Amino acid sequence: MEPINVLEYEALAQARMVASHWDYYAGGSDDEVTLRANRAAFERIRLRPRVLVDVSQIELATTVLGVPVQMPILVAPTALHGLAHDEGECATARAAGAAGTLMTVSTSATRHLEDIAQAATGPLWFQLYIWTYRQAEELVRRAEAAGYRAIVLTVDLPKMGNREKDRRNGLHTLHSTIMRTAYETEEDPAPIVATLTWDVLDWLRARTALPVMVKGILTAEDAALAIERGAAGVVVSNHGGRQLDTAISAIEALPEVVAAVAGRGEVYLDGGIRRGTDVLKALALGARAVLVGRPILWGLAARGEEGVRHVLALFHDELELAMGLAGCPTLASVAPALVRLP
Repeated sequence: MEPINVLEYEALAQARMVASHWDYYAGGSDDEVTLRANRAAFERIRLRPRVLVDVSQIELATTVLGVPVQMPILVAPTALHGLAHDEGECATARAAGAAGTLMTVSTSATRHLEDIAQAATGPLWFQLYIWTYRQAEELVRRAEAAGYRAIVLTVDLPKMGNREKDRRNGLHTLHSTIMRTAYETEEDPAPIVATLTWDVLDWLRARTALPVMVKGILTAEDAALAIERGAAGVVVSNHGGRQLDTAISAIEALPEVVAAVAGRGEVYLDGGIRRGTDVLKALALGARAVLVGRPILWGLAARGEEGVRHVLALFHDELELAMGLAGCPTLASVAPALVRLP
């Protein structure tokens, strides 16, 4: 039977993947407390639905950094799609475009960013790790030339988190080999962003006309600094529970980040989104849209491009139903009063 929810794709994907590759996608750092918390935090938030509202028409379309999308559900940057399917990020990009949404392409993609752009049928953002300034400037130049719409600078990886499953499976060596092949270099692409400070935003904004998002924000303090340094917005994220274990979950961090940004930029969230009600809760707490990571990989591993399209359709339909049942016919009607926090 065709899966009827996103979580059913998880089991299909695991059954089709090499065990070590599955661990790479599924695993977190240390004891995986934050990995589990990303999901559990959504379950603790309760909805306060309104009734006797005309919900005969539900409107999901919005814009993200000025780019029209058909729903506030985007594809998050995730590494090495080629471990899930031979067509890798190219298949994901086609599926995102068919769903009317936007894909964020990872620096750690298994396909060249130009090939992904050529395959894409919808808008793209480019997620940037800075290994060296020379490498970063070249990637940004290539992304601009290929038509990407924004740069998403990931800042929560000054050192690699203690991902014990990957250490046991030797996945760091595989990752480095794939990345050296993708970027045609003999250099080890291990991130060196431990040397970076907030000055990197000045450096990056001086080298691109594209809007710059800062991904990996979990505090009001850092959100304010990002906006003050000229970021167009921030992504509330703990790297899917793969960096600092026991860090706050993304949805728990969202309210203080929204308050600190105070309308001066756009706020997005990733981490733990599995249901349309999760999306609705994030929107109610101030996110303009959410980014979905692992479920996209599940769809890709299970059924390729069609699987990704179906995962995105499931999210769309669940959000549409949740908005109707909550008495919210438009995204503008999704307000903080809709949720009760623990």
